Amino acid sequence: MREIVLDTETTGFDPESGDRIVEIGAVELIGHVATGKTYHQYINPERSMPQEAFEVHGLGDDFLRDKPRFAQIGRAFLDFIGDSKLIIHNAAFDIKFLNAELKWMQLPQIPWEQAIDTLAIARKKFPGSPASLDALCRRFNIDNSSRTLHGALLDSEILAEVYLELIGGRQPDFALSTGPQVGSGEVVQQWSPKPRPKPLPPRITEKEAAAHADFVRKLGDDSLWLKT
Repeated sequence: MREIVLDTETTGFDPESGDRIVEIGAVELIGHVATGKTYHQYINPERSMPQEAFEVHGLGDDFLRDKPRFAQIGRAFLDFIGDSKLIIHNAAFDIKFLNAELKWMQLPQIPWEQAIDTLAIARKKFPGSPASLDALCRRFNIDNSSRTLHGALLDSEILAEVYLELIGGRQPDFALSTGPQVGSGEVVQQWSPKPRPKPLPPRITEKEAAAHADFVRKLGDDSLWLKT
């Protein structure tokens, strides 16, 4: 199962009032394990950066001026995510911006049901508790010390760890906790190991066995070992 953990940075809060995406970061997971494959792109928003947005992510006009416009990278972005589930913290915000940019390019929209909102998962799992990305890092003891400013790729990498904790922990169980997949009409018998054709040789020496027997005798007739 392929999933994409995704984050964006923007010039503000509302694409309909002229705000634009300035950074996209994404991390690929296969079977809930990071593959090392990422997508990262800075984007020229074709407008000036408001000071309040600059203070959040530190991406200013001079830095973004020579970066590609969304129209130049939109198709490649869609090709990267494909139809994989998108793991996003506060998914409504990012999907709103992405679909606005895609609509202006006359490219296909991202279906709302393609997104999994980790903010909603956290609020359901820990009702009444802070559910920001930083708060969840503190809850799960995830190191986010390098997150001095918001950054789309860094936040995606951190969110990937948070997401795995939210769905059950960073240690995958390799499907050992699940039963066999049974098709309609199939009968599955409980598996049990077959006896070895030849018993394994003992791993203790004769001297060690004699010492153990002598120790047990000294415990008296009520010793548990003498009753078995």
